[in-house]
Amino acid sequence: MKLYIKYMVSLRCKMVVEATLKKLRLPYKTIELGTVELLEEITPAQREALKEQLLPSGLELLDDKKSILIEKITAVIIEMIHYEDEVPKVNPSEYISKKLGYDYAYLANVFSEVKGTTIQQFIIFHKIERVKELLLYDELNLTEIAHRLHYSGVAHLSTQFRKVTGLSPSYFKQLQQQRKNPLGTGEPS
Repeated sequence: MKLYIKYMVSLRCKMVVEATLKKLRLPYKTIELGTVELLEEITPAQREALKEQLLPSGLELLDDKKSILIEKITAVIIEMIHYEDEVPKVNPSEYISKKLGYDYAYLANVFSEVKGTTIQQFIIFHKIERVKELLLYDELNLTEIAHRLHYSGVAHLSTQFRKVTGLSPSYFKQLQQQRKNPLGTGEPS
């Protein structure tokens, strides 16, 4: 039996779900971003208990088909951008469509209807969040980040970064370093 969980977008969320399933003694096969595959069917009472246990952690058990589809799309995008070493080289629309087994136009329409934004805008937002992470890790330069996330170049990455954040990537990085070292003492706070 497969269950879909809203807002399950990180490894920490997966750990919360795993602990909850163990607490409720619900045997599972797999836990992925946004989904749990149980080994057996659960009763309505067990489903309600799981729903109540997940809620304080900000996670929601999904019931309607559109919400489930939106969570699947979201999980694929987050996995593609945040958990792959490099964003797949195929067009994101092809990747999402192939991964979920639906026509991209249908997915895009449902996503826009429910989320009030396009899949492309959602991808851009997450790519910029990934750029921020990579800038803070300070392991890659902008050229390497642009290559890893399949931007046409540093200028394209910088333009998109500025549109989303209002800052240049270098100024963002400088601000973050100032937060670590607010008094300019040479030592982190």
